[in-house]
Amino acid sequence: MTENKSIDTQQNPLGVEPVGKLLRQFAVPSIIAMLVGALYNIVDQIFIGQSIGELGNAATNVAFPLSTSCVAIALMFGIGAASAFNLTLGRGDREKALYYIGNAAVLLFSGGLVLCIITQIFLTPMLVFFGSPDDVLGYAEEYVRITSLGFPFLILSNGGAHLVRADGSPRYSMMCNLTGAIVNTILDPLFIFGFKMGMTGAAIATITGQIVSAAMVFNYLRHYKTGQLTKNHLQVRWKFAGYIVSLGLAHFFNQLAMMIVQIVMNNSLTYYGALSAYGASIPLACSGIINKVGFMFFSVCIGIAQGMQPIASFNYGAQKYDRVSRVLGLSLAAGSVICFCAFTLFQLFPRQIISLFGEGSEMYFAFAERYFHIYLFFTFINNVQPLSSTFFTSIGKPKIGIFLGLTRQILFLLPLIIIFPMIMGIDGIMYAGPIADFSAALVAALMLIREVRKMKSENPAL
Repeated sequence: MTENKSIDTQQNPLGVEPVGKLLRQFAVPSIIAMLVGALYNIVDQIFIGQSIGELGNAATNVAFPLSTSCVAIALMFGIGAASAFNLTLGRGDREKALYYIGNAAVLLFSGGLVLCIITQIFLTPMLVFFGSPDDVLGYAEEYVRITSLGFPFLILSNGGAHLVRADGSPRYSMMCNLTGAIVNTILDPLFIFGFKMGMTGAAIATITGQIVSAAMVFNYLRHYKTGQLTKNHLQVRWKFAGYIVSLGLAHFFNQLAMMIVQIVMNNSLTYYGALSAYGASIPLACSGIINKVGFMFFSVCIGIAQGMQPIASFNYGAQKYDRVSRVLGLSLAAGSVICFCAFTLFQLFPRQIISLFGEGSEMYFAFAERYFHIYLFFTFINNVQPLSSTFFTSIGKPKIGIFLGLTRQILFLLPLIIIFPMIMGIDGIMYAGPIADFSAALVAALMLIREVRKMKSENPAL
């Protein structure tokens, strides 16, 4: 048995192929998949902004914490299971690895079903809690009442894509998300403008794309390459589910932190906006658009981190620390290039970017430009924190991953967006962003340096 495990480990491409080639092979489809996921929100935002205007844009921002909740569940079970699967394969135990995939598939769909039921029951009080002004609430209710029906499919497709990629099929993983996004993009203008369905049309287009993506993931899982998934693999057991959750908690808490910050920020923008010359709806609408645009570039960094995950997990499990160090360095370099490009665009072309999302007053554009320039100033180092959180989870150190996942949102940004506006008004929210970004990147960099030095001490050849 030990000999067979050794042979499996030595023959797996993750342990022998050039690291740069593997990173391109896994990261490019992951990046595209993440961009496609971001486009779900961006496309809706563009068409809603063009048809309904500022109030529609504000409504999608109010609804965004629920989208973040879906991503949190998808990442916890998806990346958690993918990391457990690849670490176990790296140790040569193929049969045990399959249990993580089967358990995760059931947990993903069930988690979406529970969230859907909760949202349907508590819809209005949730949206008010998320910071919805009275003139935005009706649009938000109309949109979320329908999109929440797609939560089980959204979570299965997003989380399941990680299970597909862990099986060595990054292109199919990409196609799952890409196909759903194409369906959404085609149906959005048809339903919103052609059938005059407004927010309802955007919501129906969104869940239709999600159902298509989820069907593709389900079909792949029925023919998993590593081995056939049986009913036994689908029976949720704590020894498997617990390990999945432990490795996915960093990503879950990171998204949960984003949701908490989003809720606090929405309420702060509404309150301090009403006290400023901008009013309550302009800051809420602009912030939602800018955060989603920022997330498009941020999602590239996440895609790189996700592409790194199976390579780092497998080789760490196989004790090939030189390959682990190499893929970490390449991932950091690639993310830095992307982040610098995003920084340049945000600083030079903020008005052109915000104009894509509909018309607005001069005050609306002035706030958007100022928000871009200040809040996103440290975009060029924003890859360090998410990549480091994913890295530590990938090598089986979830506690460090959880801590790093919480640094930017909870440790730094949340207190700053509460304290700064008390002193500076609505400008305080803007200045909280770059301070939190710099602080989180610094902490993450120090943790990575310490881990690389530790691996070097265990493998002097590094």
